[in-house]
Amino acid sequence: MTSPDNSSAPQPAPHQKYADRAYRSPAGMIGGVLLLLLALWLGGDALIRGEGRTRWLALAGLLLIVPLVVAYTLRPAVFAGAERLRVRNPFRTITLPWASVEDVRAGYSSEVFAGGRTYQLWAIPVSLRARKRAARQAARPESGDPFGRTSSTAHTSGAAAGRAPSDQAVAELRELADRHGSKEPAPGARGEPAPGAPEVRWAYEIIGPSAAGAVLLAILLATG
Repeated sequence: MTSPDNSSAPQPAPHQKYADRAYRSPAGMIGGVLLLLLALWLGGDALIRGEGRTRWLALAGLLLIVPLVVAYTLRPAVFAGAERLRVRNPFRTITLPWASVEDVRAGYSSEVFAGGRTYQLWAIPVSLRARKRAARQAARPESGDPFGRTSSTAHTSGAAAGRAPSDQAVAELRELADRHGSKEPAPGARGEPAPGAPEVRWAYEIIGPSAAGAVLLAILLATG
């Protein structure tokens, strides 16, 4: 008797990769886009219609302002994967293997503790107003339904009840740290082992243009 042929059966993928969970600030991104449109409108108008020093001042101002707006509004993000936590702040990117993450907290700001240091999570701003609103909703009795009936959205799960969006995001990151913290770091993309300590990379693509704009603006103002 021959054994059944399982060669055509789908095999599990032990090293299957999943997309990182991303956290951003919608309000910050909307504000950043509006500020960029305003800066490009004013600066572009000065570049097109201005004369002499006006064009140079507009160019220096755009070089200084645009990278800073991008850094503080569009750039911040937190990416949580199965192997590491990547924190992208305005001027640097911090890569933290889960084994190095000691804690994730949200006080007056969202912070991650790793390697004896504290790193702020710019992409997860803390709103005290949102906390108070969530606390009021959690404390509201069932009989206080403003619609006079029990709506299908009146109850939330115990894990999310009474939590502001920033606190919920921090709770998810803490859960991921607890889940993956005991795992050995997986090899990197080039076959090298992932570092066990935090890795910091400065955003020179933001710092460079902004510094050049500041220097150019200072020279123009000094020689004017």
